Amino acid sequence: MAKLKRPSLTQMILLSMVIGTLVGWAFPEASQQLKPLSNIFLRMIKSIIAPIIFATLVIGIAGHGDDMKRVGRLALKSLIYFEIVTTLALFIGLAAVNLTKPGVGVVLAGADASKAQEMGQTAQGLTVGGFLEHVVPTSIVDAMTKNEVLQIVFWSILFAVALSQVRGRPKEMMLWTLEGLSEVMFKFTGIVMKYAPIGIGAAIAVTVGHSGLGILWNLGKLILTLYGALVVFGLVVLLPVALIAKVPLKRFLRAVKDPALIAFSTTSSEAALPRAMQAMEAIGVPRRIVAFVMPTGYSFNLDGTTLYLAMASVFAAQAAGIDMTFGEQMVMMLTLMLTSKGVAAVPRASLVILSGTLASFGLPLEAVALILGVDELMDMARTTVNLVGNCLATVVMARWENDFHPEAPPPDLSADEVITIAGPPEPAPA
Repeated sequence: MAKLKRPSLTQMILLSMVIGTLVGWAFPEASQQLKPLSNIFLRMIKSIIAPIIFATLVIGIAGHGDDMKRVGRLALKSLIYFEIVTTLALFIGLAAVNLTKPGVGVVLAGADASKAQEMGQTAQGLTVGGFLEHVVPTSIVDAMTKNEVLQIVFWSILFAVALSQVRGRPKEMMLWTLEGLSEVMFKFTGIVMKYAPIGIGAAIAVTVGHSGLGILWNLGKLILTLYGALVVFGLVVLLPVALIAKVPLKRFLRAVKDPALIAFSTTSSEAALPRAMQAMEAIGVPRRIVAFVMPTGYSFNLDGTTLYLAMASVFAAQAAGIDMTFGEQMVMMLTLMLTSKGVAAVPRASLVILSGTLASFGLPLEAVALILGVDELMDMARTTVNLVGNCLATVVMARWENDFHPEAPPPDLSADEVITIAGPPEPAPA
């Protein structure tokens, strides 16, 4: 007798959404008793925020400290490029979510409207001086206890800079410890995600029972908005960058096709990293540039994730009934601009960054449970954009360094491998 295939986490989440929707629709009053199951999931997610941001951000900065000093000019150019492109991604995501307003009309069960309004008024009255003082923690332990993301980021950056100035075994031991912490926290996240079908199903049941079936329209609208914004980002940002850098588009697209499919199907840029690095070398990017720009981009150049975080955070504010001003949204975008630099290129890592941002701005984490229900559909698209953006960055940096040689295949690849990855050479003009 053939063994039944165990359903994947995505299938379990989708099934739990269907069951939760039916329960909320059929038993609206009884479904409200499921809220503790949802809250348990949200509390576990909140417990991950501080350690994972601290570990990944310090590794992302201090772990590249020696490389930055060795390559100098390349590091500076890469970081400038990453910052410009990810900032544009933030603004495109912000414009898209404010245009379509997918969160308007959602009524989050358990979200305290009076508290949300109070948080909105507090943000409006926050001065520049007060904001700057708030960013600096008096105690990192207190900041982590309260999930004050900006304070954690500020302290982590200072810690990383100090660590980059340390030499020898102490630095190696600290980085080794933080890498261990990071690995453990991602495994911890994986354990928490096993509970996700129960938590998400309960959250959907509570929300549908409280708000009706209209919530499904809002989630569909959010997905379509993200895909539309990513297409706009590709046409308005990535394509002009490729044209300005004189990237051979046909050859580049052939090269990134396979890695992009891997990223799309696995929702993990890391799964596609070896193939992507090989493909970029095959089209003429020197190994020294690929080896630095691609891994660094995985910490500092996640275009699709950055755009998604901008949309998801404003979606949560809209669902909470908070009409955030442009200035308040800019403060939130500044937070995302910093915290997204530490997000790892693995499935669900952006969930932690989103949760931390919402917690630090007093926005309801119930929105995270709703978004997570359809996150797989959004994750496939944003991860693909992350990968394509990082591949493009290697070619742009090679052009900027005057070291891009599309006509010369790397010596360690056979002719068949080069043709497979990069496609046949483009014919010379007559």
